[in-house]
Amino acid sequence: MEATAILPVLKKKLAFLSGGKDRRSGLILTIPLSSDQTSMEELSATLDYLLSIPSEKCKARGFTVIVDGRKSQWNTVKTVVLMLQNVIPAEVSLVCVVKPDEFWDKKVTHFCFWKEKDRLGFEVILVSANKLTRYIEPSQLTDDFGGSLDYDHSDWLSKRLVFEKFTKESTSLLDELSIINDGDKSNSMDKEKSADCGLLPSFDPETVLQTGPSPSLTSPLTRGPAWCPMEEELLAQPQVMKLLDSLREQYTRYQELCRQRNKRTQLDEIHTKVMQVVTWLQGPGSELLKTHQAIGDSMRAAQALQQKHEEIESQHSEWFAVYVELNQQIAALLSAGEEEEVVELKALQQQLSDVCYRQAAQLEGRQNVLQAAQGFHSTTQELSQQLDGLLGMLCADVAPADGASIQQNLKLLEEKLQAVEAGLGSLRQKGALLLEQMCSQPWTPEETESPPGEQQDNVQQIQSVMEEMQLRKQRCEDMVDVRRLKMLQMVQLFKCEEDALQAVEWLGELLDALLKTHVRLGDDSQETRTMLDKHRKFVDVAQSTYDYGRQLLQATVVLCQSLRCTTRSSGDTLPRLNRVWKQFSVSAEERQQRLELALNFHGGAERVLQLECVEVESLDEVDSSGKTLLDRLTTPIIFPDGSEQYFGSPSDTAAAAEGVRERLLLVEERRAADDSPPRPPAC
Repeated sequence: MEATAILPVLKKKLAFLSGGKDRRSGLILTIPLSSDQTSMEELSATLDYLLSIPSEKCKARGFTVIVDGRKSQWNTVKTVVLMLQNVIPAEVSLVCVVKPDEFWDKKVTHFCFWKEKDRLGFEVILVSANKLTRYIEPSQLTDDFGGSLDYDHSDWLSKRLVFEKFTKESTSLLDELSIINDGDKSNSMDKEKSADCGLLPSFDPETVLQTGPSPSLTSPLTRGPAWCPMEEELLAQPQVMKLLDSLREQYTRYQELCRQRNKRTQLDEIHTKVMQVVTWLQGPGSELLKTHQAIGDSMRAAQALQQKHEEIESQHSEWFAVYVELNQQIAALLSAGEEEEVVELKALQQQLSDVCYRQAAQLEGRQNVLQAAQGFHSTTQELSQQLDGLLGMLCADVAPADGASIQQNLKLLEEKLQAVEAGLGSLRQKGALLLEQMCSQPWTPEETESPPGEQQDNVQQIQSVMEEMQLRKQRCEDMVDVRRLKMLQMVQLFKCEEDALQAVEWLGELLDALLKTHVRLGDDSQETRTMLDKHRKFVDVAQSTYDYGRQLLQATVVLCQSLRCTTRSSGDTLPRLNRVWKQFSVSAEERQQRLELALNFHGGAERVLQLECVEVESLDEVDSSGKTLLDRLTTPIIFPDGSEQYFGSPSDTAAAAEGVRERLLLVEERRAADDSPPRPPAC
């Protein structure tokens, strides 16, 4: 009986073999009765199927049947127990009826089992679920009865279905393969018979072989790691392995039969395909490459040639794919072929490889030439644009606003020239690379002696382009030299004008410092003399600044004449320089005169104050020079344009005058002392 025949009944789990064993090592058969009415026919069919699984040796140890009547009526339990006598009377050793908590009528149950005890042939006991362990170990009971045995009925049923399906298919397939292999011995000399004719079994051997080694079949049909599998379930493993071994043996013979019959057909097919590939590559393929040797005269033309070459490569790729496939097929046949076949296959393989590699080398050479041509044309186009930009810059008028902009233009000009030089160097490299690629391009044996005429035209074209670019670059360099000289002169012109303006500013700063800070006249003759020396040095610095400015302005005149342009800013710079210098000269002269007056005053005052006998004329002379100095301090400086300016602030002037007055006061005291009667004569 197969499980598929009563699959709906088995799914109901009317009875099952959990894998547990009693103390006599007998199997435990569990019949879980439900509250619904149990079909005795379905239960009987389930028991028949379950009892067909164990081996005879296992059956001889007897069964312990657990009838779970906790959810059923007593009459149903009684019917099941009596049915066991008809189904498995000899195999039953003990029947444990698990009674419910609300037990049936003790007199009825006890009387019935006692009455039927001799006729049944096995012992029947009534026991509650918690006392079932008195007869069966807890490890052999499922969790329904407080045991630890793990059992999954759905998993068990699915494994039984897989096992039975595999057994049925593998047995049928084994018979078919044996018939095919044995029947082919009489036809072993028939070389023309197709390997597919009459050699197709009902089942796919690969599928059956893949099903066999699955864990569902090669591992015991267990429900948990703690469970000790039944002997009859362990028997499924060697049975499966034995079937697999026999099946592999017959399938190997079947494969060898098919291989031998396919070998000759494969050789013929390979030979035909090899000749197709060789014929196309040596014919249309080579002709395509011969007719496309140009490199184009521009970047766009080179790109169009590249696109056309990619189409040619695409056509070759289809045949190269066939070559790869054929090469793999030939390699596979060589590893298992006979000596005669090996010689034939190697000759085909060598012929195919020679033609394909030669054609691939020509394709690669053409691709390298086109890539080098694109690089050459791209560099040529870029260099031409750089030369156009440089020429446009050289043809434009130079009218910068200042020296910085001229410097910037000169820097830009130099950068453009350097870029042109670098571009020309790159063009030479790209041209040399292109010529090298063209010369190293693999030719066909017929073209080795004399390359195609189109290649010679390409060489001349490359050389002509490089010569033209060299001439254009040389013309631009000559123009750059002229423009560079002019721009350097303009830079020098602006620099002279800027420095002349700077000289005017410096001279103005010196004048400002002279008028604002050079006010003091000294407290004595020594200090005044020192200040006079410093003043002369200060005037020398101003004189140098003025001379430097005039020299710069004279240089601007010369540069403007050389550049044929009018004086830019020196027209108003020179009057400004002269005006500031005149103001400085007047101020410096006034300052020097005041210091000289102060030196004369302090010298006379010190003398009359130090002498014991002083003449009145000397005192009058000192007094007169002091008053003259005081008057000079209050007198403004009158510039050539009529404007007036004072030295320092009024407080600075007052401080300088205060020092003079103090010294005059001392002189007056000396005069008074000399005129006093009590004192002796001054001499």
